Amino acid sequence: QVQLVESGGGLVQPGGSLRLSCATSGIIFRLNAMGWYRQAPGKQRELVATIIRGGSTNYADSVKGRFTLSRDNGKSTVYLQMNSLKPEDTALYYCNLVPYNNDYWGQGTQVTVSS
Repeated sequence: QVQLVESGGGLVQPGGSLRLSCATSGIIFRLNAMGWYRQAPGKQRELVATIIRGGSTNYADSVKGRFTLSRDNGKSTVYLQMNSLKPEDTALYYCNLVPYNNDYWGQGTQVTVSS
């Protein structure tokens, strides 16, 4: 059974930082491209960061230069370091494969950026 468990979200002031984690089980983690997605209220879910199995990363323009995605194949975990957070980064953040598998969505972790 596949499980993707996100953690690390919270309330942070603009300009602050958070580090999200996604622990996976039930997949051959090292063979998969992984991504972080987010969904803000009233908006569609969007892919914000991707890391392929070789470690190369790609970012949405809205987070480029502020977010850093990394993976630990030994722990089957992917991380998202988020710096210089903005109110518009407020959303529920999920990890999934890239492209995503609809059966793998977890609960997500809420990130709220507000003063």
